[in-house]
Amino acid sequence: MSRIGNKPVSIPSGVTVDVSALEVKVQSSKGNLQFPLFPEVTAEVVENEVIVTATGRGSSKKASALHGLVRAHIANMVEGVTNGYKKELEIQGVGWNCKMAGSDLELSVGFCHTVKVTPPEGVNVELKSPTEIIITGIDKHAVGQYAANVRRVRPPEPYKGKGIRYIDEHVRRKSGKSLA
Repeated sequence: MSRIGNKPVSIPSGVTVDVSALEVKVQSSKGNLQFPLFPEVTAEVVENEVIVTATGRGSSKKASALHGLVRAHIANMVEGVTNGYKKELEIQGVGWNCKMAGSDLELSVGFCHTVKVTPPEGVNVELKSPTEIIITGIDKHAVGQYAANVRRVRPPEPYKGKGIRYIDEHVRRKSGKSLA
């Protein structure tokens, strides 16, 4: 049995959770999310808590893994529709910046051309300054994946530290070649 899967997920006020045999739907004023259920796992709502149980179908190792996975996804969906998720990125490099082109993010990071990165539906992009990007949304996976896609355009390099990085990311620096 999964230790994470055994913990119930509490449902705050203003959030509704609908569980069917095939999927779990979480709704609030911020939006709605859904996640499919696996045959090895069932979920039910009991007194403002979602309880996930392993049914025992399939191998016990897979059922235990899916037990914790489904519980974690439901907890992330409840957290997302109540508070939302946020990732912050910063651009470091002389003359490197970004701007909004409609709903797309346009990056000017040392290439001979600008790079446009289109956010998926449900993900909002704001610019705090030309070198600071704030990505918000209710879906944890979508926000994290879009932030990783933006960072992948120009990841931080270890010699000068130039590139796109998360605000709290620490880049290990290397010393360059030295002449003796």
